[in-house]
Amino acid sequence: MTKTGKTADPAFATTLANGFAVLECFRAGEPVLSNKDLVARTGLSKATISRLTYTLSLKGLLSYDPSLRRYRLGSRILSLGYPLLAGIPIRQQARPIMRRLAIATGGTVSLGVRHDTRMVYIETNRSHELVSFRPDLGASLPILATAMGRAWLCGASFAARSATLDALRAEQAGSQDPDGIIRDALDQYERLGYCVSEGAWFADVHAVAVPLHIEINGGPVVLNCGVTVNHLAGKPIADAVGAALLRAAADIKRLEAAA
Repeated sequence: MTKTGKTADPAFATTLANGFAVLECFRAGEPVLSNKDLVARTGLSKATISRLTYTLSLKGLLSYDPSLRRYRLGSRILSLGYPLLAGIPIRQQARPIMRRLAIATGGTVSLGVRHDTRMVYIETNRSHELVSFRPDLGASLPILATAMGRAWLCGASFAARSATLDALRAEQAGSQDPDGIIRDALDQYERLGYCVSEGAWFADVHAVAVPLHIEINGGPVVLNCGVTVNHLAGKPIADAVGAALLRAAADIKRLEAAA
């Protein structure tokens, strides 16, 4: 599959896929983009991008800023995501437990699910204000470099893990070793009951994560706790947070079972 999602499948709606490719170009650090920017990011022609941005604007999925002569995501994007979030009751059930863990550890506690080769936050609670690390709902992060992603791989079925690793191998193109990372993660998960990532994504944030065995989109919801290096004061995050993370995961599991 190409950058814009094209495929040889005759049932595949290429125009729809191209529209999604445009929407996926916007990031927290790049909230406003021009047609020229979108051409560069998608590889689509100028004419195609012009038609797509015009149509997406009419549907409220993009908003045009005439003073900047650029587009930003439209508010209708939020309403499209609401039914999904509202249909995940564990988010509401887990909030008090997540808050207690965040306060006890001085970190950020989040729930995440997999989308393609990334993890997406569906709930988060933070006790710090680190400018470089303020995850929020909908934020995504890579699987291999994060405790959350590694925990998902450990908790997923063999088939789901294999398919995701195949996609990661193709995506990484030799820059990382997915097989080595998953071997280490599985060993760590077997020994500790959770996965650890020490500065692999944000240099000043260490994290631990555990799959909850509550499935969404064919894989587990993951509970993650990230703590800044300064707050750890030289103590390994496994020692500082590991036991508290497992207790929180057990509390969430009991709530989910009783619901």
